[in-house]
Amino acid sequence: MRRSSLAVILFFACAAAAEAKARNVILFIGDAGGLPTLNAASLHGYGEPQKLFIQSMPHVALMDTSAANAWVTDSAAGMTAIVTGQKTNNGVISQSASAVRGKQDGEPLKTILEYAEERGLSTGVLSNMDMTDATPAACYAQSNDRRKAGEIFAQVMEPRFGDGVDLIVGGGRQRIFKAMSERGVDLEPALRKAGYSVFDSVEAIPEDARRVVALFDTGAFDLDAAAGRAIDILSKNRNGFFLMVEWDMHTTNAKAGLDRAVALDRVIRETAGRMKKDTLIVYAADHSFDLRVRGGRPGEPLTLPDPASADGAVPRAVRVDNSHTGEEVVVAAQGPGAERVRGFISNTDLFHIMMAAYGWKVPARRR
Repeated sequence: MRRSSLAVILFFACAAAAEAKARNVILFIGDAGGLPTLNAASLHGYGEPQKLFIQSMPHVALMDTSAANAWVTDSAAGMTAIVTGQKTNNGVISQSASAVRGKQDGEPLKTILEYAEERGLSTGVLSNMDMTDATPAACYAQSNDRRKAGEIFAQVMEPRFGDGVDLIVGGGRQRIFKAMSERGVDLEPALRKAGYSVFDSVEAIPEDARRVVALFDTGAFDLDAAAGRAIDILSKNRNGFFLMVEWDMHTTNAKAGLDRAVALDRVIRETAGRMKKDTLIVYAADHSFDLRVRGGRPGEPLTLPDPASADGAVPRAVRVDNSHTGEEVVVAAQGPGAERVRGFISNTDLFHIMMAAYGWKVPARRR
């Protein structure tokens, strides 16, 4: 009898664990941070392969990154697929593939951030890029052209769902203020009227802030501090939160790009150690980049290309060609729903994985 009772208890415990829902989702995006970059970052940062925290996460998949109109995606189409579950054309932000870049709108696609807003969660976007750039913009805006900075940022104050993204932290201050001024908007008063506190540094953001727009002139700010403060603010919502953190891993300047990859990996490690078991943590790249480790040996630092030098005669362990590439990228995950990250998947599947982790159903696509 005792064995039977124990079996029943274990059955229901396992079933409950299998159906555990995420209260929070944190999506880390390494922009151009494909598998070759992660490999090189581990060698560069630690002198050994597979030493990144990302490379130790328990659930891993390889993800196609293609756009609707090209095998090689840009960040606009790549991120749109991740946050909406539908592919679109290069240059288009969270609109359907019927969009013609700069000429014709497609159907607006609801993003996972907007689903979270609709359900009363707190939401945030953090990036060392311009906050109207493709990856962050795809989370909170819809546009037929990623270059329309004013049209994109205006959607922070004119949300389609909920009360709009709660936290924006990142670069592009001068460009965004200029773009909004050209639309006749005095941005800081407009943001305050919309309920945001406005800051120009991470250090200025107080612990008791609720709704924040922090725009900087440079992307060279403290990611550890910014991510920590973002989580502090968003965690105040008992309903949970969605946070997207992007860090630029383009390796046009190989050392700078690999240093940024190591920095993002460190923050993912710290975040995973901090968060409770109710948080799904995902790392993905929107696309890969043409970098290859072609030499080097244990015990010696990687010799990297020097963008300031035209001397091609010096042998380098790493070769970089300044272009996006179309091979699959790694997705790594832990937390509730992470078990769905496995095998070969599409970039559109990642949206469904995150939605399922929250326990949310996605409406059937229109035909």
